[in-house]
Amino acid sequence: MVNVDKIFDSNDVKWLSQKKLPKLIYDFIEGATGREVAVKQNLKSFDEIKLLPRSLRDVSKRNLTTEFLGQKFDQPFGISPMGMCNLTCPKADLIMAKASKERNFPHGISTATSTRLEEIHNISDKNAWFQLYVFAGAESGLDLAKKAQLAGYETLILTVDVPQGSRRMRELRNGFQVPFKMGLSQILDLSSHPLWSLKTLIAGIPKPVLINESEDRFDRKALRIGATWEFLDKLRLIWKGKIIVKGILSVDDAKRARSAGMDAIWVSNHGGRQLDAAPAAIEVLPIIRDALGDEFPIAFDSGIRDGSDIVKALAKGANFTFLGRPILHSLAAAGGPGLEKILSIFYEDINVVMAQIGIIKIDEINSSVLSGGQG
Repeated sequence: MVNVDKIFDSNDVKWLSQKKLPKLIYDFIEGATGREVAVKQNLKSFDEIKLLPRSLRDVSKRNLTTEFLGQKFDQPFGISPMGMCNLTCPKADLIMAKASKERNFPHGISTATSTRLEEIHNISDKNAWFQLYVFAGAESGLDLAKKAQLAGYETLILTVDVPQGSRRMRELRNGFQVPFKMGLSQILDLSSHPLWSLKTLIAGIPKPVLINESEDRFDRKALRIGATWEFLDKLRLIWKGKIIVKGILSVDDAKRARSAGMDAIWVSNHGGRQLDAAPAAIEVLPIIRDALGDEFPIAFDSGIRDGSDIVKALAKGANFTFLGRPILHSLAAAGGPGLEKILSIFYEDINVVMAQIGIIKIDEINSSVLSGGQG
């Protein structure tokens, strides 16, 4: 069992995750598309942003409470929707749901979840947000949205940057697919990680529960072209709660989503997992913010690895941020205690950075905290 007292940052959980998971699973989490240029650029672009320390300010009482889309959260970051999370450790979806309720932050539930929507919502309640992929045309997409709405979900995230699943070299080389294809290399990989393999077999090998049960294989590279502007109009008519459009990097798309009556957009390049030649999401964030003005809500992910990155994203124009890989690595590293530790680390990081830059409330973070007056 991992001693979580020895986890100090996202690099630690990533290293532990790599030790504990079969290569097949670790590469599924950590990998990206193409030559993995986009994921590296996400990290590099964050590193190039500098914050401006301020002195002689009373920062003794700092508050991380953040309001987004009419909900008040205890911190300015949540968990991005990610598929097949239970591959990291048994019941990972429910562990995240419990954390989202106890720590009061939003938790994205993917269309490729391996846990029933109702089961997660019973724990997370309003903090559970449903993420929709449109696989097989508009009608099936609307049916999935209705299913989520019946299960009690009030916020829907429509992911639009996956018209077709990309080629991810690590997955291709490892032969990753759902369900697993068991050749010699996969057998050797899994047998070299007996603890993970035994726990996963006992808990039941995860599979996407929302995919048509008549299909014996989940094709992650299938077309997802049902998400169109016309579909967006139909979705707006049936969905009674909030809708966020996720995967926006274009100013024109951002403006059109706002005009279509969406409640927010989510600036993201899918963590570098879709288009390798895409710009770093943090680089286009301030451009989109300038185009939309100060009031329209913007969520953000892609490249966040510590609390200072969250402050940088807020300063560049985001209202709320989300974490992906660090969450899955923490679960793989040490299950629930690992998740709790990494969430606490990010929270404390933000708290300390706020003190350094002379800020006591999240809504005070803007471009003025950037060194050199960066916008």
